[in-house]
Amino acid sequence: MGLKLERQAAPVWVQPLLPVLAIVLTFGLTSVFVLLAGANPLRAYYHFLLEPLSSRVSLLEMLVKATPLLLTGIAVAFAFRGGFWNIGAEGQFLAGATAATAIGMSMHGMPALVAVPLMALGGFVAGMAWAFVPAVMKVELHADEVVTTLLLNTVALLCVSALLNGPWRDPISQWPQSPEIASTAILPKLVPRSRLHLGFLFAVFVVLVVGFILTQTTLGLRMRAVGLEPKAARFAGVRVERTLLVTALVSGGVAGFAGMVEVAGIHYRLIEAISGGHGYTGILVATLGNLSPLGVVLSALFVGLIDIGSQTVSRALGVPVYLGDVIQATLLLVTLAVLLLQNYRLSWRRGGAL
Repeated sequence: MGLKLERQAAPVWVQPLLPVLAIVLTFGLTSVFVLLAGANPLRAYYHFLLEPLSSRVSLLEMLVKATPLLLTGIAVAFAFRGGFWNIGAEGQFLAGATAATAIGMSMHGMPALVAVPLMALGGFVAGMAWAFVPAVMKVELHADEVVTTLLLNTVALLCVSALLNGPWRDPISQWPQSPEIASTAILPKLVPRSRLHLGFLFAVFVVLVVGFILTQTTLGLRMRAVGLEPKAARFAGVRVERTLLVTALVSGGVAGFAGMVEVAGIHYRLIEAISGGHGYTGILVATLGNLSPLGVVLSALFVGLIDIGSQTVSRALGVPVYLGDVIQATLLLVTLAVLLLQNYRLSWRRGGAL
C-alpha cells in the first residue's frame, strides 16, 4: 500500500470549514508552547479569545488593531484573486504612510475637509507607485512578482529610516521621528476616550467597495478569470497584461491608503515602527479569509483579537507576550497547508508506489 496525493476539488460545503479547521489545529499545536511556558492551555486560550470580548476597552482596541489589517488584507486578497502575488503590501503601506505624512505636515491652517482627502489621495497614489515597478516587470519582463514585491519592502523600510534619521528627524527631541502632521489632518475618534478612529469606517467602506468590484463588475470577472487560468482568459479575449497591471495598482493603492490611516488615526507622525508588520499580517488575513471580503473582515477581527489577547494572557498568566506572534505565524503555515484540501486529497494505492 502506498500514500499518494491526488488533485481533487473539495465539496463546496467543505470550503467555509477550512479556516475553522486551521484555527483549531493552530491552537492544538501552539498549546505545546503554552505548556512549556508553564501555563494551562485552556486558561490561556480563555484569556486569548473570550476575556477581551468581555471588556469594552479591549473590544474597542481589537477594532483599532483590526483597522489596518482590514485594508492590507483586502489589498492582498484583491491582488491574489487577480493572479498578482503581491507580497509587497508592507512596502506599499510604508510608501503610503510616508507620502501621507509629507502632505499632512504641510496642511497647517487647512480645513479637515481638504487635509484628510489630500492625505488619503497621497497615500493611495504612493502605494500605487510602489506597486507599479514590480507590476511592469511582471507584465513586460515576466519577472516573478513574489521576489520583486518582497525585495521592495526592504527598500521602503530603508527609505523611511533615511528620512527619519536625516531631514525628518525631530528637531526638538532628536528622536528618529517626523514632526507631527497638522491637527486638521488627524482623523476624529469614533468613541470618546478610546483610540478607535474614523479610519475603521474607511476600512469597512473600502472592503465593501472591493467586494462590489470583485463580484459585480466586469473588471472583477476578468480578474477572477486571469487568477484562475491566464491562458484560458487570454483565449476568451481578456487582456491579461492590462488586467494584471490594474490589479497590482489597485492593490498597492489600498495598502498605501492603510499607511495613511495609521498615520492620521494613531501616530500623527511617521516613525520607523509605523507598520509593525501590518503588510505581512495582511497576507495571513487574506489567506485565512479565503480571499473573500467577508472572510477578510472576520479574519482581521480574529487576528486583532489574538493581538489583544496576547497582552491579556501575558498579564494574567505570565506567558510571554510574543506568544501571539507565534500563534499568528503558526496560523499562516497551517492555513496554507489546510487550503491544499480544497484541491488535493490523500489516497492509498496498492503496490507501494507514491
